[in-house]
Amino acid sequence: MSIRVLITDDEEDFCASLARVLSRRGFVVRTSSSGEEALAALAQEPSDVVVLDLRMPGMDGLATLAEIRRRVPDMPVLLLSGMADLPSVTSALSQGVTNFIAKPCAIETLISAIEDAHEQHLLSAKAGRRPPSQH
Repeated sequence: MSIRVLITDDEEDFCASLARVLSRRGFVVRTSSSGEEALAALAQEPSDVVVLDLRMPGMDGLATLAEIRRRVPDMPVLLLSGMADLPSVTSALSQGVTNFIAKPCAIETLISAIEDAHEQHLLSAKAGRRPPSQH
């Protein structure tokens, strides 16, 4: 089974490049360029993991994370940022972000983080004897 990943980043070239690399590695990838688009995409079709940029115009990564948590509390969310500050990291952690990754990062680091987040989600669902939520 392929892991379904939603990448949300306002840097369209980065988003497209990352989507190509992950697709070649067997992931099923969708992209969005804003928090609003990410929420619409999640409402339309399930994902297993969300990779979310912290700094975006309009609805930033923290606001998007909060809304994802409200709608799908157990959704694995990886937060990416090239300009993280301590208050943002603290806020993300308090909202239950699955992992925080500094940009730029090695693609293998990100792939491992996606796979780990998905595996932990499946194990948590199995331990709770309930099927993983359909996001």
